[in-house]
Amino acid sequence: MDALTPFAEQVLDLVERIPPGKVMAYGDIAEYLGEGGPRQVGKVMSVWGGGVPWWRVVHADGSGAAPDHLRECLVHWREEGTPLRGERVDMRLARWDGGPAERERPSAKFQ
Repeated sequence: MDALTPFAEQVLDLVERIPPGKVMAYGDIAEYLGEGGPRQVGKVMSVWGGGVPWWRVVHADGSGAAPDHLRECLVHWREEGTPLRGERVDMRLARWDGGPAERERPSAKFQ
C-alpha cells in the first residue's frame, strides 16, 4: 500500500467529521480543502477510506460511492436518518458544508 499523503490525511480527517445523516460529494471535499478534484478524492477513498464513514461520501447526484456497495450504503444511511430520494441521498437536504452540524445550528440552510 502507498504511504498516506498529506492530501489523503486531509481528506480522511474531513470525512471523519461529516456528521451522521449528512454527506459530502467528492467534489465538495476537494472544494472545501482547496485542492485536488473529485477523482483525487475518489482515489484517496478507494485506497484508504475503509476506516472512515465512507458511505457519507457520495457522487454529486446522491448515488453511493460504488454500485456494489449500494446495499451497505442504504443500511448506513437509513440507520443515520440520512434524507433519501429512492436509493439516492437527497443532496438538497443531506449535503454538509463543513460547518457545525445542523443540530448545533437549527437555523442553518443547506444548499
